[in-house]
Amino acid sequence: MFSLSKVGVSSAIARSSFFSIRTLALKGDSIPSTKLFENSPGNDVDLNQETASGTSVIIGVPGAFSPGCTKNHIPEYLKNLDAFKGKGVEQIFVVAVNDPFVTKAWGEQLLKDNSAPTSATEAVRFLADSTGAFTRDLGLLFDATKVFGNERSKRYALLVRDGKVAEAFVEPDNTSVDVSAAPKVLNILQTDI
Repeated sequence: MFSLSKVGVSSAIARSSFFSIRTLALKGDSIPSTKLFENSPGNDVDLNQETASGTSVIIGVPGAFSPGCTKNHIPEYLKNLDAFKGKGVEQIFVVAVNDPFVTKAWGEQLLKDNSAPTSATEAVRFLADSTGAFTRDLGLLFDATKVFGNERSKRYALLVRDGKVAEAFVEPDNTSVDVSAAPKVLNILQTDI
């Protein structure tokens, strides 16, 4: 048997490339039925069921209360909520690898700070992926131990139609707000993929 290190493959590359089943969510993929939590550990949510019919957007963020997520990424979605609704998006789910108490407090703070309409409370839901299992099942987990102390979600937005990924917007560097920004997702909706 050969050793991967002897053939010049680092263990990180070996784990992510050689032994990985998938690299990231792709168009046509089903949404995993991995359990997430809303507001408390007793309130579990299955996004596979929640997105089974209609159009929704699932947004993955590296961390609740982190600057890029709190000041740029999610406020743009809140600001454009009516435009998303006008394009047929029924629900927006924000998923963070945090505990449900943190995502609840963060969601409440974002809605308050961005003067979101009352309808935003029902249209935008903040979900905790406490163990990172949902994000891992999507292939969108990355090692963020230097900043966050554990693995976290790459920044992404998934346009979901009838339980399947219709379009995936994944930041190539994991954390920037560019590809997954609300205006870019809206632009795709306007061209009606």
